[in-house]
Amino acid sequence: MKRVIAKAPLSTAPSEFVDPSFSAAVIGWQKQHGRHALPWQNTRDAYRIWLSEIMLQQTQVTAVIPYYQRFLDSFPDVGSLAAAPSEAVMAHWSGLGYYTRARNLHRCAQRVSAEYGGRFPSDPELLADLPGIGRSTAAAISAFAYGTRAAILDGNVKRVFARVFGVDGYPGAKAVEDQLWRRAVALLPQTDMESYTQGLMDLGATLCVRGKPACEKCPLAQRCVALATDRVAVLPVRKPKKAVPERETVMLVINDGADVLLEQRPDSGIWGGLLSLPELPLMPNAAEFDRSVRGLVAPFGEISACRKLTPFSHVFTHFKLHVSPYQVALESRLLHAAQHQYVWYPVSRLADAPLPAPVKKLLLAVLQTEDLLSEAAAL
Repeated sequence: MKRVIAKAPLSTAPSEFVDPSFSAAVIGWQKQHGRHALPWQNTRDAYRIWLSEIMLQQTQVTAVIPYYQRFLDSFPDVGSLAAAPSEAVMAHWSGLGYYTRARNLHRCAQRVSAEYGGRFPSDPELLADLPGIGRSTAAAISAFAYGTRAAILDGNVKRVFARVFGVDGYPGAKAVEDQLWRRAVALLPQTDMESYTQGLMDLGATLCVRGKPACEKCPLAQRCVALATDRVAVLPVRKPKKAVPERETVMLVINDGADVLLEQRPDSGIWGGLLSLPELPLMPNAAEFDRSVRGLVAPFGEISACRKLTPFSHVFTHFKLHVSPYQVALESRLLHAAQHQYVWYPVSRLADAPLPAPVKKLLLAVLQTEDLLSEAAAL
């Protein structure tokens, strides 16, 4: 059954924000100079548009393209994605980061299949109620798939608006963001929504970039307040810096011949829903560390050797993780794992496993190198 949502009235923008010449400039530039050959363009298929929009959240186009194409090869429509095991979805997402997107992607496909008969709704408010789809993403999907007149305001568009209109303040602050939304609604054209929406995205992604904007090529240069007042480098105002928390952990590469022991992570938290390596907290002394390692490994077999691997760090959105990895070889392996969240995984299949990118890199470097050395020694 479809979920019924009480619709809020459309935002009313101050009359001074209305400017048809702004959208005309964006549309004209996009048609002549914008991007037209991305894999998800030139289609009205809401599934493909939705998939690309979710993947493009906080991720560059060049990184998204191969993932997008592999997803379509395995899940060509919303029904096949909804019916897929979560492990398969996470495996296809592995390495793209921000894994909450993948879990929401799967849940969204299941809801669209169950509640809307496999067809994405055209109403941006209904789209925004689905998992992983916010107001701006909903507007983009609806505009590209159905030509709906709805405003987007992603990071690139915020940067364009902040510079063109000289908007002070951090765009993530509610008061500033509310002002930007009022502008976004007021500036909507009456027609050519697809070109206008794509044009705003293209301007932010190709000309009005953070580092070295190409102002000389911008169709909005003559009206740009930041350019006129020499504030291009300072607008939009950056997010106030906070000290980045740092955490430490120990990861164990427990392998037995052709298999390595992996742990299924809970759905919530970092790397949620992925497989990863068993972890231990850092220990104050060697004796306590040895007892902890042996206690964790005991249900799976007897240790024959333990060696320290090269430490590495991984930066998340809100903290930095320092990892001290150790490789543990087993003398003998027990037939069954004692805990259901653990699984013995073939080393030969690690390249396609649903693993966090830094963990997969570590395992491939350590275990596949050993496999190659073993094969060479046998020749």
